[in-house]
This record gives sequence, C-alpha cells and structure tokens, in this order.
Amino acid sequence: MKGFALGLSLLAASALPAFAEVHQTQDYELDVETLVDGLDAPWSLAFLPDGRMLIGERSGRLSIAPANGGEPAAVEGVEGVSAGGQGGLHGIALAPDFETSGTMFYCHASSYGGGRGTVVSRAHLDLAANHLENVTRIFEQTPVGATGRHFGCRLIFDRDGMLFVTTGDRGNKSDLAQDPSTGIGKVIRIDEDGNAPPDNPRLDGWDKRVWSIGHRNIQGAALHPASGELWTAEHGARGGDEINNPQPGLNYGWPVITYGIDYSGAKIGEGTHKEGMEQPVHYWDPSIAPSGLMIYSGDGFPKWKGNYFVGALAGAAVSRLVYSDGKFVSEERILQDLGERIRDVVQGPDGLVYLLTDNFDGRVLRLKIAE
Repeated sequence: MKGFALGLSLLAASALPAFAEVHQTQDYELDVETLVDGLDAPWSLAFLPDGRMLIGERSGRLSIAPANGGEPAAVEGVEGVSAGGQGGLHGIALAPDFETSGTMFYCHASSYGGGRGTVVSRAHLDLAANHLENVTRIFEQTPVGATGRHFGCRLIFDRDGMLFVTTGDRGNKSDLAQDPSTGIGKVIRIDEDGNAPPDNPRLDGWDKRVWSIGHRNIQGAALHPASGELWTAEHGARGGDEINNPQPGLNYGWPVITYGIDYSGAKIGEGTHKEGMEQPVHYWDPSIAPSGLMIYSGDGFPKWKGNYFVGALAGAAVSRLVYSDGKFVSEERILQDLGERIRDVVQGPDGLVYLLTDNFDGRVLRLKIAE
C-alpha cells in the first residue's frame, strides 16, 4: 500500500508544472511555469480541442502533452522529415474542421529531387492510437537547394479555410526569391489538397499558388484576430529583421532591398527602397532573429489586447509590440532574464501565453499574472 501511495504521488507530480519563476514586465508581474521540459529543439505548438498540446520538435518528433503539463506521449507515423542544419519538423496546424475530420498539416524539410526543400504534408491524426495515418504531400518547394538553411515553414489557416505556407530563400541571395514562378522566398496560399484557390493573385509569370514574393526567411506567422489578415515575422541578415502584412501580388524586396547587411559586412542589394517593392511595417537593427508571432486577443492580460508578440532567438527574449494608427509605436523586451531562445509564441484556449524555448533541453512555458 505504501508503494502504491508513492506511485500515486509521483503520478500527480508529473502532471503539474515542474516549477514556476516570477518575472517583471511594465504591466504585470508574471508567473512563468514550465509545463514540459526535455524537448529537443521544439519548433511548433498547437492546441487540440480538449486542451492538450501538440508539440513538434526539429528532429521530427511529434508528441502530445497534457493541458497542464507532464510527460508528452509520442505520436507515431511522421514521414518525410529530413533533420539537419536548420531543417526539420517546423510548423504544425490543425484543419479548421479538425474536431470532426482529425486532419492536420505539418511543414518540414525533406530530401527530394537531388536536394532539400520545404514540404507540407497532410495526415489524419488518430488521437486514440497516437498515430498519423494517410500521410500525403500537398506541397513541395521548387527548385530544391543544397544548403541546410532558411526553410521558413510556418502554417496558418485563413478564414476561408485556405492554408498560408511560408518558405525561405534557402540561404542564398540569388534572384529566386524575386522569381514568382518558384517556391523560393514566398508566401504560398493553397487549399487542403495543395491546389491554388481561385482568388490568389494569378499574375503573369506567377505560380498560381504564390501569394507574395521577395521574402528571406519567415519563421513567424499569425492571422489578425480582428481583420483576418496575415502578418509575418521574417529574418534579415545582420539587421533588417521585418514584420510584414503580406498582401496578394506584392513584392517585399529580398534580396534587392533590405535594412540589413551581409554577415561579412558587405552591402546587400540596392539599398532600402525601390519602386514596386514594399517597405516593412517594422524592422529591427540590430537583429533579434524573430521566430514565432502571435497577436494577443485573450482576457488573461487585459492591458496586452491587440499587442504583437514575437519570439527572439538571437535576442533571447519576447518582443511585445504596441500597434496603433498603422504603425508600431513601442516595444518591450520581456523575459530577457530567462536567457532562452524563444522559438514559438502561442495564445492558448485559456487566454494565457505559451512559449517554446529552442535548445536541446527545450521547454513549454506558460505565462500568467502572478497572484
């Protein structure tokens, strides 16, 4: 009986956050709870209808963790992930009708055609068996590349049920990001079968799946909770990280215009402005290496409604940005004292903020106002 009681106490402990820290911000004192730890470079987090957390790790591991934390259970059946360099399992998204269909999507690096590229796969997630079934590729980036960098790879559904896919420039400064017939350095918009919706730009010379061009490496994407528009956070080089509001048929400049310079110190492109190319809504110099984007709409932090939250890798913080009258008017870097690379920022169904820390002992963190 004593052993049984000990087992129950250990089980109960495993279902609780490992520990909580207190961190001060301009508006709130925050409890920062560790819900899951021991993750291998987690990149993406999505909430299942029952509140549990679906977590994707760069290695290709997909798992489900209890809503209030604890040991995650592996989901078997993930196919096609080529992990190495900056590539692996990146974005995950549940279909709008997931509760009835069980359909999910994952964006990942994969080897095909003599190189590596960004791929989107669709699958049925069997929650009873913790298994992916009927895995089907619906998008493959072309041309493939030889580098292990800049896969982009975030997934966001719009209000029409179409899927936005972000792709990177694959670590080169060639004109491929400017070529609308390729999948390099683009925002892609497709249906659940990978086809181009009829209301995509469909301009001369454009792949019908392409929404916007001239992007370097988008690792943050969110749908605005009021307008329904897509917003993105994009890596620059040395400086020139951007927040954009990509519109159909427009060119966001990379690598012709940028506010950054090459890592060698050399100039990139033609400057910061050019006719026919869009300016970012906001940019950082020096770089924070943005990854993960969320526009807050919950009730857990009333003073933060409408604020933009961006994870920072190089900056090892979360950037909280206040947007007003068409521009960002202030920024607060929160959680800098954690010293952790923040890979994803997600609003939970409880109105709280969840973060993924990107290292070889990665964590799921939950933020709430300290009591």
